[in-house]
Amino acid sequence: MENEIRKELGTLQSRRWFLRNCGVGMAGIALNSLFSNNAIGATTQDPLSPRLPHFAPTAKRVIYIFQAGAPSHIDLFDHKPELVKRNGELPPAELLENYRAAFIHPNSALLGTKYDFSHHGKSGIEISNLLPHISKHVDDLCFVRSMQTDAVNHAPAQIILSTGHSEFGRPCLGSWTLYGLGSESEDLPGYVVLNSARGTSGGASNYGCGFLPSVYGGVPFRNKGDPILYLSNPKGYDKAAQRAALDTLKRLNQQTLDDMADPETATRIQAYETAYRLQSSAPELMDLSQESQATLDAYNIKDVKETSFARNCLLGRRLLERDVRFVQLFHEAWDQHSNLDKSLRKNCLDTDQPFAALIQDLKDRDMLKDTLVVWGGEFGRTPMAQGTDDGRDHHNRAFTMMLAGGGIKAGIVHGATDDFGFNVVENPVHVHDLNATLLHILGFDHERLTYRFQGRDFRLTDVHGKVVKDVLA
Repeated sequence: MENEIRKELGTLQSRRWFLRNCGVGMAGIALNSLFSNNAIGATTQDPLSPRLPHFAPTAKRVIYIFQAGAPSHIDLFDHKPELVKRNGELPPAELLENYRAAFIHPNSALLGTKYDFSHHGKSGIEISNLLPHISKHVDDLCFVRSMQTDAVNHAPAQIILSTGHSEFGRPCLGSWTLYGLGSESEDLPGYVVLNSARGTSGGASNYGCGFLPSVYGGVPFRNKGDPILYLSNPKGYDKAAQRAALDTLKRLNQQTLDDMADPETATRIQAYETAYRLQSSAPELMDLSQESQATLDAYNIKDVKETSFARNCLLGRRLLERDVRFVQLFHEAWDQHSNLDKSLRKNCLDTDQPFAALIQDLKDRDMLKDTLVVWGGEFGRTPMAQGTDDGRDHHNRAFTMMLAGGGIKAGIVHGATDDFGFNVVENPVHVHDLNATLLHILGFDHERLTYRFQGRDFRLTDVHGKVVKDVLA
């Protein structure tokens, strides 16, 4: 019996030595898959350390304006005079071949836009008069009018756009970015999420890390009080006591990390330290009273403490200034199955000026040149009417997204749709192609940015995607 016990102890010790000193624990192997491919040589000791991408990037940070609910491309970005001319008529039969709508009967009457469109800037790009402030910046923007996706309902379409797959459990673009590049911010999370309007249909999966170590997930900031719950110390608990407790926890966690090379232990260490530093950095970050009245007016912020898309745009700029790698703003208010005119006007009133101010602010601070800006929703809207001729259904065959900043060719329109804004007829861009392009701008070959999970190398674009070179500067 004694010999058996000694043998078992020897086996356990050998395993422990092997994992600790040879660094071949399965979790360690998984975490290091990217690093070995990129010859980066990072370890789990600091999973957020800044890292070099595959090649020189044209942008080093991202602000992603996710207009969830699906803005109507026909009413905002993709003018269709023929659709206006044939308003109230039934759509051509050939247009509806093999078409399945989300809710409406496909053979519903056509609905032309009620809004005027005008040409703007040196580029002469045509845009709806509902967006007078964005119109002033068309020469800074790239309009991709040929977007396509696979899903026709909000949650799966949002998750496809975010993660490249309609199922839960995949890492989103922000997590892949942080995984590949690490973080340059010492006092803030590398990936921050801000919400306005309603919560997204896809929920936390839109900013989740999936099977990646949780240190790469997006951190939602609350709009009121502490940006993260329990950030403030309780009464009677001073900084010295907190620091002593954290140091003890760090030593214990570090011992586990040294023994097992577990990525989640590294995440735990990082989370404690980030939270500690946030206690000092977060109040200053969230205090918009430091901004000039001219800046507040430019963003159309009436109350610096009121939750709004405008406030989040300004907070987004402040986060980017503080070296946050990926900032994502979610604003779900665009699902107009009815009350199209009233709701669309309000959405544009809420978002047009703040987004334009963000573009100008980044330019003025010389940040737009190395910041990638993305604006768009999960799909478009039908050219056929829904309800009492004042609504549009979901439409995944064609929609528009805006891009700007480092690596993006400014003042152009890419792709085109037919006379009804129904099908893409020129240069189609699937969401997989979009994600491949965004990763390319950040310096990554989307086919090489992988993570091994359950015996397979996964990537953001799954087995799809090609870089859209025509939108690159």
